[in-house]
Amino acid sequence: MDLQLDPAHRRGFMAGYLEALALVERLHRLLLDVIKDEFERVGMLEINAVQALLLFNIGDNEVTAGELKSRGYYQGSNVSYNLKKLVEMGYMHHQRCEIDRRSVRVRLTAKGREVRDVVAELFSRHAQGLEEKGVIGMEGIEDITTALKRVERYWTDQIRYIY
Repeated sequence: MDLQLDPAHRRGFMAGYLEALALVERLHRLLLDVIKDEFERVGMLEINAVQALLLFNIGDNEVTAGELKSRGYYQGSNVSYNLKKLVEMGYMHHQRCEIDRRSVRVRLTAKGREVRDVVAELFSRHAQGLEEKGVIGMEGIEDITTALKRVERYWTDQIRYIY
């Protein structure tokens, strides 16, 4: 009998899949909480965790909101709203594109790079702690990343080819 057609196998796989989905969602929220706590610890209260993560992901690049969305970092109005706030607070420069005047390119200011560096240092400490405490090693990180990339590719294909 084909294991994939076995009802018990299918129920078990479905339960595992739903648990993995819930874990991904919880981990994202927890990541934002960890970033928020770090910014409270260092006294940077003006910026929220989503905005800090946005600055980290932009890094040294000059990008448009559309590029951030297409890279999969953020959704729709969330990006536009946060980019606008970050410009207003002095964390980012913005400039209209020469070719497409509707498009705005953004890059970090010195103030934005400070935020990026706080997040980078936090992530560096976490990576070191995870490895030193034996929570997860290089092989485990590679396995997780490979599995998540496969799920990402599957979901992307579902959006592109089925709907």
